[in-house]
Amino acid sequence: MMMYYILIGAIALVSWLVSNKLKSKFKHYSKVHLRNGMSGAEIAEKMLSDHGIRDVKVISTPGRLTDHYNPKNKTVNLSESVYNQRNAAAAAVAAHECGHAVQHAQAYEWLTMRSKLVPVVSVTSGLSMWVVFGGLMLGAAAGVGFGFYIAVAGLIMMGLATLFSFITLPVEYDASNRALAWLQNKNIVTQEEYKGSEDALKWAARTYLVAAIGALASLVYWGLQVFGGRD
Repeated sequence: MMMYYILIGAIALVSWLVSNKLKSKFKHYSKVHLRNGMSGAEIAEKMLSDHGIRDVKVISTPGRLTDHYNPKNKTVNLSESVYNQRNAAAAAVAAHECGHAVQHAQAYEWLTMRSKLVPVVSVTSGLSMWVVFGGLMLGAAAGVGFGFYIAVAGLIMMGLATLFSFITLPVEYDASNRALAWLQNKNIVTQEEYKGSEDALKWAARTYLVAAIGALASLVYWGLQVFGGRD
């Protein structure tokens, strides 16, 4: 268990550092005001229009860094600061979320795969570790048998969450690439503004990368505990 706590602690530290860096980047690029004077909402609406998407609404949502695209009701949800502000950070986030809307409209395969996993992962991800741990405890008390199969079931649940984390990576990177290409090709931002948007989105993507690595490390650790215990 000590190794597990060290592993989780190290991943948590890296996650915290990346998260802090992301916040710092967005704070910095929030001061790089757009020459065209467009708000995040206006940029989102233009990107959707340029891609021929008419059935997606751009709305404001409370909080900070709460921006997301909802494929169920087809809404691009922008945090209040992104929705109203006119800077490189807001442009990057607004265009990125619209990138997901474009993926949805074009049936991007990785987004489709992730969407199919959402209902399952939303239920199993919070339970998986407890199921594995419970199976190991039961196996320790009663010997290898029923407890082992419970632990394996927990590993499968954990594996689905890990798979979801890795499928998320191409979805997020592709949305950023679509956003940056559109911002540049349509001359929405200057070269300086583009560099700020690009840097901000790179750090945002790294949060997903750290999460995926953490999920894989946890899966490998618990897998060794379950199958190593059979020897």
